[in-house]
Amino acid sequence: MTLWLISVEGTEAGHRLALFLAVLAAFLHAVFGALQKGKHDPWFSRGAIDFSYMVMAAPFALFVVPWPEPHMWLIFAGAWVIHTLYKLLQAMAYTKGAYTVVYPVVRGTGPLFAVIGAYLIFGETFTATQWAGIAVLLSGIFGLAVYNLIFLVSERDTLNAALGFAVLTGLFVALYTTYDAYGIRSTANPFTFLAWFFLIDGFFMPLVAAKRWIELPPVARPVLLPLMKRGVIGGVVAFFSFGSIMMATRLDKVGEAAVLRETSTVFAAIIGWVFLKETVGPRRIALMALIALGAVIVEMGG
Repeated sequence: MTLWLISVEGTEAGHRLALFLAVLAAFLHAVFGALQKGKHDPWFSRGAIDFSYMVMAAPFALFVVPWPEPHMWLIFAGAWVIHTLYKLLQAMAYTKGAYTVVYPVVRGTGPLFAVIGAYLIFGETFTATQWAGIAVLLSGIFGLAVYNLIFLVSERDTLNAALGFAVLTGLFVALYTTYDAYGIRSTANPFTFLAWFFLIDGFFMPLVAAKRWIELPPVARPVLLPLMKRGVIGGVVAFFSFGSIMMATRLDKVGEAAVLRETSTVFAAIIGWVFLKETVGPRRIALMALIALGAVIVEMGG
């Protein structure tokens, strides 16, 4: 399978596969965000998820995929720093604000800077039509955030902090998208990057969660079994979500994959409505349609 994936890089078949993987990553990323923001404290949820995917990745990294080339260790170190800061900011944003407000701001900030990063690092350019599509997509994403901000948010006292953390998190989304695309292109076997990334990336947040667990009184601690079940599910989702977007950036343009992934905001709103019981009305449906339309314009304008 690895040889086949490498063989379709930069081809029409690779482009179609990258499109599918980017949309799949969008859906799975929305699921992942809901798992972290759901019934448990975001710090505990993220700790359980990271611990789960670290354990699951270990046998693949150590015994299945080829070992990383020497130059990859410095790349992994950079990825660890970027992702750790991203996760800290994301957890703080989810702690301060509602999922349906924080998530669109994070995802709306990310693609614009990812496109700029793809231009600076990989020399990728967008057509005028594609830029128009980005404008439509971002208007839908930020419109959704503003609507939620006005009508749906109960955490008014922490709202400014939540939005600040959300914007910073979005900047780190762009940074890790571009940096990881560079990383996965720097090794002969893309699955080597993915397996070792999850192994290295997974050890920090469990330590943070354990510290918070110790600091809480026993009656305030969440029950471990449901928390770890959420962690295992989240770990599996993370494999396919992150793996899909990373393979998409290796097979085709980084900027296009980053933009298409932000249709995750549509899936997030649906998840927030169905599972988190957050209100969805006709105006929000119209804004979600704008997001989907912008993604279609970007794809068709390429």
